[in-house]
Amino acid sequence: MLRLKCLLIVPVLSVVAACSSPVKTQGTATLFEGARLITGDGSAAIESSAFIVENTQFTRVGRRGELQMPAGAARVDLTGKTVMPTKVDLHGHIGFQHVSDGTMAKEYYTRENLIDHLERLAYHGISAVVSIADLVERSDLRGGRHKWGDVPLRVRNEIIPGAALFKTAGPGIAWPDSGAQGHPSRADVPYPVTTVEEAREATRDYVKMKPEFVKIWVDDRNGTRKRLTPPLYRVIVEEAHKANIPVAAHNVTLADAKELMKLGVEGWLHPPVRGGEEPDDEFIAMITDRKARNDHPTMWFNDSGGVAVGGREAWNDPLLKETISAAQIQEHYGEFLRNLTPEAVERARQNARRSGAVAKKLIAAGMKLVLGSDTGQTRFFVGWYPQLLFESWVAMGFTPMEAIVFATRDGAEIAKVNTGVVAPGKNADFVVLDANPLENIANSRRIYKVFLRGHEVDRARLRARWQAEWRNKN
Repeated sequence: MLRLKCLLIVPVLSVVAACSSPVKTQGTATLFEGARLITGDGSAAIESSAFIVENTQFTRVGRRGELQMPAGAARVDLTGKTVMPTKVDLHGHIGFQHVSDGTMAKEYYTRENLIDHLERLAYHGISAVVSIADLVERSDLRGGRHKWGDVPLRVRNEIIPGAALFKTAGPGIAWPDSGAQGHPSRADVPYPVTTVEEAREATRDYVKMKPEFVKIWVDDRNGTRKRLTPPLYRVIVEEAHKANIPVAAHNVTLADAKELMKLGVEGWLHPPVRGGEEPDDEFIAMITDRKARNDHPTMWFNDSGGVAVGGREAWNDPLLKETISAAQIQEHYGEFLRNLTPEAVERARQNARRSGAVAKKLIAAGMKLVLGSDTGQTRFFVGWYPQLLFESWVAMGFTPMEAIVFATRDGAEIAKVNTGVVAPGKNADFVVLDANPLENIANSRRIYKVFLRGHEVDRARLRARWQAEWRNKN
């Protein structure tokens, strides 16, 4: 059984980490040594590694015995463990849900509830999230304002101990009723536009929030709604780019994907083409051409192999049951799990491999695949859902190391957060695992400890609080 060894360096230094309490590193230097270290940059894991955390950042990384310890530093022995960077999720929908009972409402969108969701992400080893369709005051496009407050704009400027960093993409823009789906509390949050004039006014109001990107929905919801038309999304992209703000699209058809690619749209919050179509040679060439011309060259997309590829075993994992009540699992996934036969799992894996072949073409052309999970809305359990989708990349045909890089370094670069890699100058955000995810990606669920900005997340306290909420509701 591995023990955390707490070593006094000078007589006046108090012990920084008792074996029964979280390790505290802020204001001191701490040497972590002995673990297999996956740095997140795609290089081979460092066996018997060593890295130093000072205050909130990594300062030195190497092998055990090769680093000089700062005066007064503490030592933590991680022999037998694996360390990897924390993940970044670029497609969250957090803040609207009471996770303890699964209900959703605008009234729940408070600073306290948003922080609860950020703590849940941290519990799962996620250090930052970009949330979309957030509840924030905006123009009603009739000369008034929706007085929904500014919680997302305030929280994005906070560094909250034990919680993931929060960034917001604001409310988004869509044709009326074709934007945020799932629960009525979210349906009217995006700007609803039907004319070029409304689209321009909405975008000009939107960019004043300085969102991480302008989100647009270009989806007719299987023919049941109208979608943003090319004249509307052209003016949205034009106004956003005037303000030097990227645009990310929820898109379905190949025709719209080509037009959006021509306009310089940077991100796709799902695969760029869906609904039975696939990117063709012309679309692939458009990506390559934009890279060559340095025309909004940072292009990225979200994709996954789905939540069925892990089979029943994944859904029996302690990580899920520690954070989500059995009642909610049954409510949202009871029928799904009853139908999750070996044949269903194999079909899901075949579909994942087909999706992976397309994703590899997009990556080869110049796009980046990054984690985007929809976490936080209805059944997309906060923290757990991004974990499963991250794992599903291996079913798509990517190696565990590739999956880790996509979810850590690449996601952090797109989100512009100082995390995702164990390297000097980066935030000291890392996960200590009981097993090696390079051997089996499901081992990334075997979380021993999580550190954010040099502090250990008190997962035991969080777990006890959440489980007490379940009991109080029974």
